[in-house]
Formats: sequence, C-alpha cells, structure tokens
Amino acid sequence: MKKLIFGTLLLALVIVLSIPTMAGAMGGGGVNVSIGLPPPIEFAGPPEMIVLPETYVYVVPDLDVDIFFYSGWWWRPWQGRWYRSQYYNSGWGYYQSVPPFYAGIPSGWRNDYRNHRWRGHQWNYQRIPHQQVQQNWRSWEQSKHWENQQTWGVQGLRDRTPSQHLETGSQYGEDQQQNSQQQQGNRESGKVEQKHRKAGSQSGEVKSQHLETGSQSGEGQQQNLQQQQGNLEKGKVQQQHQKKVGSQSGEVKSQHSQQQQGNHEKGDVEQQDTK
Repeated sequence: MKKLIFGTLLLALVIVLSIPTMAGAMGGGGVNVSIGLPPPIEFAGPPEMIVLPETYVYVVPDLDVDIFFYSGWWWRPWQGRWYRSQYYNSGWGYYQSVPPFYAGIPSGWRNDYRNHRWRGHQWNYQRIPHQQVQQNWRSWEQSKHWENQQTWGVQGLRDRTPSQHLETGSQYGEDQQQNSQQQQGNRESGKVEQKHRKAGSQSGEVKSQHLETGSQSGEGQQQNLQQQQGNLEKGKVQQQHQKKVGSQSGEVKSQHSQQQQGNHEKGDVEQQDTK
C-alpha cells in the first residue's frame, strides 16, 4: 500500500513539472530576436553641455561618442542605430529611426567646437551645467533664449529659428543630392560629348580619306585624259606617216612604171633600127 501511494505521488510530481515545459514548447513557436543595447558610459559626474548654434540641441562635447540632449530626451547613435533615454548614463532604448533634429547637425561640429568657429564666425560657446539644461530646456526654447544671447555666442551670425535651421539642413541634403545628380549628369554628358567628338574625328578621317581618294581619282582621270590625248596625237602622227609613206611609194611606183615604159620604147626603137 505504501509503495502504491509513493508511486502515485511520484507520477503526479512528474506530470506537474512537465506542464510548463510542454506549454513553452507548444506556445513559443516564434524566435525572439533582441536588439543589443549600447554599452554604458562612465561619467565622473553629471556632464556639462553646450548648445549647438542655430538649434536647441545640446551635446556633451568632450566625449569620444555623440551624446545629444533634445526635447527632454538623451540621444545616442550606436552601430548604425539610434537609442534614447531619459537619463544620460542608463535606460537606453532602441529608437526605430533617425531623430528629426539630427538633419540640422553639421557633421564637423567637433572641429568647430575645438576651433571656436561656427560657419566661419567666431564662436564663444558657453558650458551649461546638466541641472540647468534639465530644468530650463523647454522655457529656453519657448522664449528663444539662445537667440537673445548674442545668437548662441556666434559673432555676426544671422538670426534663424530652429525650424529654419532644420529646413536648411533638409535643403542642404537636397542640394547635395541635386549636386550629385548634376555631377553624374555632367559625367554622362561628358561621355556623350567625348563619343561625339570621337565619332566626329572618325568622320573627319573618313572625309579626309574620301577627299584623298577623290583627289587621287581626279589625278587618275587627268592622267587617263592625258594618255588618251597622247594616243590620239600618236594616232594622227602614225596616220600622217602612213599617208606620207603611201604617197612616196606611189611616186616610186609611178617612176618605176615610167622607167619601164621608157625602156620598152627604147627597145622598140632599137629593134626598128636593126631591121
């Protein structure tokens, strides 16, 4: 009896333990592919930031990686993807597209930062504590705070709103695309012109050959005419010579006939005298 009870309990325990495994095998037919998260960045303390001129995008300038703050979020690119968080050092989540503010960020902003230059103007940037940005970013954007602070500290920079700057960045991308298309069109046009020039050169060579052939043909015709004329003159000379020879031959024959007649007459006279 004890063995039967023990066997029943053991069987029930096996069934209970196998249920989750069977459920996972039956219900988990899909494969979950997780997107990796960027590695954490070690900060000694809350980072100081600067605001990029003509925008309300803040950046941590002294890092080897790009860390931006815009519209209440921290942003960073990593391995071709974008991530955002509400904290600068943790909580990163995958963002499915390029954030809209990034179109207006020049790729060489770090060089501008090191050289204190922005678009060819002197840039006296201001380091801003992390806490001030977190507390004031919204009100600063609404009141156009950085336009009023000597245009983001850039001397001689024309005032523009952030939306205009984003439009400029978009237009800059379109201009680059148009320039690329124009350069490609110019290259194709150059190839076509080169082909036309080559074809024209070949046509010129053919025309030159035709002219040379025509010139040679003209010279050949002229030589033929001269030869024909020479043959005609030669024929006339031969004809005159034949006439002259024929006439002289007739005169010789006439003289010979007269001589024979004289000899006959002389013979008749001698015969008569003999008689």
